[in-house]
Amino acid sequence: MSDTRNKADKQNNPEELETDTVEIVDGDTVTDEVDVVEQLRQENAELKDRLLRTHAEMENLRKRGERQVEDAHKFGIEKFASALLDIVDNLERALAVEEGNEVALREGVQLTLNSWNDMMKRFHVERIDAVGEQFDPNWHEALTQLPSDEPEGTVVAQHVAGYSLHGRLIRPARVLVSSGPQK
Repeated sequence: MSDTRNKADKQNNPEELETDTVEIVDGDTVTDEVDVVEQLRQENAELKDRLLRTHAEMENLRKRGERQVEDAHKFGIEKFASALLDIVDNLERALAVEEGNEVALREGVQLTLNSWNDMMKRFHVERIDAVGEQFDPNWHEALTQLPSDEPEGTVVAQHVAGYSLHGRLIRPARVLVSSGPQK
């Protein structure tokens, strides 16, 4: 209880209140602290500047990436289109063959087809020939089924060849499929 009384007396008597001591700092210490504060401000400004530059650099990188993707979409088939031009030239020469010279025309068309096949190989476009193979709905499109001596599900004729690009189907082979021997 005496502790409670002492506290009450101190609250009522302002002269007996404890006072905080204030330490007096010499001028050198204040100057050192001001220097530290100034140095921290400079570092802060430098870091802000680096942050802004990094942000701008990232934004420029993003825009450059978008431009490159856009260009890849626009000009991605440039080499392919250029290779097609040789085939177009061959077709135009075939059309220029004089009438009555069907042998030369046929040879020209065969050379054009050979050029076409070579160009397709260069660009990893592979022809899918399905005759004699088992029907596969992943690679073939059945136009109809017909009775034949071949086992059921075997491709007996191909209406249109299929094509794949790097192993990915770009057009299925359109085929006629055996329904087995006629009963």
